[in-house]
Amino acid sequence: MRRSCTFLLRPTGKQAATLAQCLEDHRVLYNAALEHRRTAYRKAGVSIRYGDQSGELKYIRSDDPAGQGRWSFSSQQATLRRLDKAFAAFFRRVKAGQKPGFPRFKGRGWFDTVEWPRDGDGCRWDSQPEHPTATFVRLHGVGHVRVHQHRSIRGRVKTISIKREGSRWYVVLSCDDVPAHTLPATGVVVGLDVGVASLVTTSDGKHLANPRHLDASAGRLAAAQRDLARKKRGSKRRRKAAARVAALHARVRRRRLDGAHKAALALVRAYDVIVHEDLRIANMTRSASGTIEAPGRNVAQKSGLNRSIVDAGWGVFLTVLAHKAESAGRELIAVNPTNTSRTCARCGHCAKENRVTQVEFVCTACGHTAHADVNAAINILGAGLALRDAAEAA
Repeated sequence: MRRSCTFLLRPTGKQAATLAQCLEDHRVLYNAALEHRRTAYRKAGVSIRYGDQSGELKYIRSDDPAGQGRWSFSSQQATLRRLDKAFAAFFRRVKAGQKPGFPRFKGRGWFDTVEWPRDGDGCRWDSQPEHPTATFVRLHGVGHVRVHQHRSIRGRVKTISIKREGSRWYVVLSCDDVPAHTLPATGVVVGLDVGVASLVTTSDGKHLANPRHLDASAGRLAAAQRDLARKKRGSKRRRKAAARVAALHARVRRRRLDGAHKAALALVRAYDVIVHEDLRIANMTRSASGTIEAPGRNVAQKSGLNRSIVDAGWGVFLTVLAHKAESAGRELIAVNPTNTSRTCARCGHCAKENRVTQVEFVCTACGHTAHADVNAAINILGAGLALRDAAEAA
């Protein structure tokens, strides 16, 4: 398996400035390569590929030894590949008839990651193994940067990336050949219904609370955003206010990710087979505002529901759950969510009227009553087990 690990960096002041300059030079290289492609096609009808630009990289480095020549050749190739992937995605969307989204120039603050494709080529993880208490990563042009390594590395380090989030720096390791850590069998299966009132409701009646991290920080975020709106554009005070808003959002994101890891780990430890809904979250959170000719209805209510779904972090939770289930040797099944909340788990009668309120389910055919989310989770579990039996029979 391939897994990634993220660790906080502890650079010195000089190293932090050098890392910022490294990002800036890679941003300039990305924008120059993008302009090269645009100009060549516009004036000569020639399509420039990654191989062409990679071949010219050595001349760019020799002409600018104090700038582009300071950094690792392989990391600059990774930046050119990043642009090539953006163009490949653009042409794929054009071919599929989707909104194309032509690759754009990266402004300041919009290029926060640099990748080294191979450990040992311009970078070295655990570059000072003889140090008794600390871990370091060596980056070409930066030096040995201290790492806050809070857990051990499993597998073989494949790629190393540096990421900036506000005033923080992180190192992201992509590891190959990570061994599975299979947990002992429990013999228990479960169905999961994700929601807003409770993040997860299980088929055996348990409820995992929704922490609502964004709602808890709404007051401070609103004050910080009002303060940002008062600042003059382009001023130092506006940049500081924007950094405060970004720091608050980053804190919410980290807390949401931490909660998803803890909830997913508890489920993986307790159950052998986990069934959940195959949700289309992007469609569920689409705006209901409509158009001028056909305005939407209940726009404010739908906006509030969308915000609650995003705050719950269903997508983050299900992604983390899938990774943990694979590592632990658990079976994860995704089923069609259609009518799972309207169908009676006892008799199978499906009707909109069965869902009396958000939490109350009363079957109009057999009179079965239950918590609405528990009833839905039981239906999800039944659909998942039927899907598994059909796959085994086939």
